Amino acid sequence: MTRYAMVADLRRCVGCQTCTAACKHTNATPPGVQWRWVLDVEAGEFPDVSRTFVPVGCQHCDEPPCETVCPTTATKKRADGLVTIDYDLCIGCAYCSVACPYNARYKVSFAEPAYGDRPMANEKQRADPARVGVATKCTFCSDRIDYGVAHGLTPGVDPDATPACANACIASALTFGDIDDPDSKASRLLRENEHFRMHEELGTGPGFFYLWEKK
Repeated sequence: MTRYAMVADLRRCVGCQTCTAACKHTNATPPGVQWRWVLDVEAGEFPDVSRTFVPVGCQHCDEPPCETVCPTTATKKRADGLVTIDYDLCIGCAYCSVACPYNARYKVSFAEPAYGDRPMANEKQRADPARVGVATKCTFCSDRIDYGVAHGLTPGVDPDATPACANACIASALTFGDIDDPDSKASRLLRENEHFRMHEELGTGPGFFYLWEKK
């Protein structure tokens, strides 16, 4: 079996947002849509204050609540653990956005998104009509993973088969891989470090793990 997951080492993340920029460039997401972003968390009281940067996005859950509420079966969990959206089946009802406890879903209702007054040539070229009026989210770059597997590459090892955010991280804080493979770097990191997942109490079984000094 294969279970792809992301491991974020919060001790290494510097909050540079390079993963956010890489995701936006790779997936050509429109203004206001961030499939990968980084929270800036401050804790404590002066002078004992800490600052932690937390990469977030779709958690690719074992039990995704977005899937159970979808009336058209557009949202599906794949055998390898990735949660995907079939844009041809999605009717844009946004039930999944309401059900997701991680605020990871977006719905774009304009046909030509632009960062300026008018769409630039590259924005027009990369605009995807299939993603208008439907739910969208992080896919863990499933297209790269599928391409890599089809060509004998290993996701999490070979850059062409690895999510763009993990490739771009300047601090090596993001590691992607198959956690069902005991020899993968992701599995090794989870074995050797304390870690937690967001809102584990909800029973969603997130596929996004965070390394920290303590649980």
